[in-house]
Amino acid sequence: MHKYLLTSVTLSTIFSFCAAHTPDNVAQEPPVQQQPILRHHENEHEPGTDNPLDLTQSAFMGLMTYANIPYIHCLANEDINDDYRGEKYDIAVIGAPFDTAVTGRPGARFGPQGIRRGSQRITPETAWDPYTLENAFTDWAEIVDCGDVPIVWLDNTRTPSIIRAFTTLTTVHIISSRPANASHIAPVPRILTLGGDHTTTLSALRSTHRHFGPISVIHFDSHIDSWDPKVLGGGISSYAGTNHGTFLHLAHEEGLLHANSSIHAGMRCPLDGGAKYDLANDARCGFSVIRARAIDSPHIGIPGIIDAIRRRVKETAVYISVDIDVLDPAFAPGTGTSEVGGWSTRELLSIIDGLVGLKVVGADVVEVAPAYDNVGETTMLAASEVVHSLLTLMVKTPVQPLGMGKGGGKDEL
Repeated sequence: MHKYLLTSVTLSTIFSFCAAHTPDNVAQEPPVQQQPILRHHENEHEPGTDNPLDLTQSAFMGLMTYANIPYIHCLANEDINDDYRGEKYDIAVIGAPFDTAVTGRPGARFGPQGIRRGSQRITPETAWDPYTLENAFTDWAEIVDCGDVPIVWLDNTRTPSIIRAFTTLTTVHIISSRPANASHIAPVPRILTLGGDHTTTLSALRSTHRHFGPISVIHFDSHIDSWDPKVLGGGISSYAGTNHGTFLHLAHEEGLLHANSSIHAGMRCPLDGGAKYDLANDARCGFSVIRARAIDSPHIGIPGIIDAIRRRVKETAVYISVDIDVLDPAFAPGTGTSEVGGWSTRELLSIIDGLVGLKVVGADVVEVAPAYDNVGETTMLAASEVVHSLLTLMVKTPVQPLGMGKGGGKDEL
């Protein structure tokens, strides 16, 4: 059912009521035959006129989902009726409204709704890429918005509901023998998370590792986020040691990451007196670093950055995490820990689009804090377009889980 049907019915009722109560002494205008929208060549068959643009699909009406894609109750469990559990999807967009593990300004708990608001100019039918003339939303994958994870925001070390939600989301079809919508192409649904502070990536990595094994992380960020908890927060308490600057260290310690195949891109944050230890620990966690100004080098630039990322991750399963502060504050002021001297939105999109063909098993866009955005909402617009590019990468390259061959069957040992 179209989400604007209720509006149409309501307006029709109002107009009918008004017409029925027009005084008898008022001259009635003859009825005007309603003309179909945009069908100026009804009897002609010119290219593009068979399916005219539906102008009722407005960017400022109706319920809000990412890019106006369908909403389904992805987190339904065995206690929910079959109508909910029978929904199938291939890629799920899900919000993680959590921000109590930040070291800077809070506000990223409002990021998921902000990114959705920034995406309202996009609809599945009008999301054709102007460079490739392809549309990820009309390809093989069923892409849905699952709403937000019900998160316990008072416990950074457990966040039990987000861990349970991510685990449920990627296993629900396997556990209950309900395959993904296009199970012959990719049997395990993949997740794209809207953050939320960067700590939420740790839960997503745990869930992704369960299906795809050790992961290479492509980490677009102005910070390394692999600080040892003993250096950042852990000296206060173990609780404080779990935060948006330590989650990659924790992911390494938990064995979630593929050895020496992860990479930071866009890093430019100031380092303190312990920089040598921090960078050595970062390398021990399996990361190399592309600094922000590499994009200005005539010998590197955007092509060189793309090539460096590809050579680093090779053929491994890849998780792409985008902290919106990888962009310069001129393009994305709406974030908690801004660093000047970053990339432009166009540069970041060009790099992400250049990663087509990688085995992207999950992704996120995090640290969007709408309260600090400008009146033009450039941060939310940028974040929503980054999500679009990430979804395109995921659609273009289906990925098999562990134990599954290219044909969808289990590999023989």
